[in-house]
Amino acid sequence: MPDPILTLSGVTKTFGGLTAVKDVSFSVMQGEIFGVAGPNGSGKSTMFNCITGIPFGPTGGEIRFKGQRIDKARPHDIFRAGLSRTFQKDAEFPDLTARETVALGGHYGAGLRGQHTRDAVEEALDLCQFEPARRDMQTADLSVYGKKQLMIASALVAKPDILMLDEPASGLTRPEIAALDDLLIKVNAIGVTILIIEHVLGLLLSVSQRLLVLNNGAVLTEGDPKTVIRDERVVEAYIGGAAA
Repeated sequence: MPDPILTLSGVTKTFGGLTAVKDVSFSVMQGEIFGVAGPNGSGKSTMFNCITGIPFGPTGGEIRFKGQRIDKARPHDIFRAGLSRTFQKDAEFPDLTARETVALGGHYGAGLRGQHTRDAVEEALDLCQFEPARRDMQTADLSVYGKKQLMIASALVAKPDILMLDEPASGLTRPEIAALDDLLIKVNAIGVTILIIEHVLGLLLSVSQRLLVLNNGAVLTEGDPKTVIRDERVVEAYIGGAAA
């Protein structure tokens, strides 16, 4: 069995009197696609923020990446150690081209320079199936799916060990979700571990080897995706009065 590449132990995040993440523990194995589901307000994105330190770390608990503690590390050090992420809201520089946007991640995030940056940018865009004809377009002119591809390429330019995706299917059509499914399988096939938050359960069930469900900031259940999704507690969390 592969070794854990990322382990959370008792991770908690409080904001004053509100506990947004409660004693969350799980491990992501090297080379897998690990899905995280849960209703709105369940703490998924807060947990992601705690892992990456953007914009905050955890209040308590321990996070280890490749065996090293990162719960007190600076976000850019976590990124350079091999952990990249995307965000729920598409992050873009509307006046920059697609190439320039990905180059920012390579230059400032990964510390690449010159030809190394240019080569890494093209490789990341190729992997994300981003057509050459669109690479000099301004990001403001890209489609919703094009911006998703660009965010993923910007995260992949540093050749991370883990790619963390926060609701990448949001706003996509069914054909675009199918294309995203194919893209994630290709990224994972080259050895990138993927940790993905998603509301589109069809995508999670298609790509994930394991699925964890959060509710009210705590782990509800974890395991084989098809078994987890039939759990009565999961059905109740999504349908019967979960946090909005």
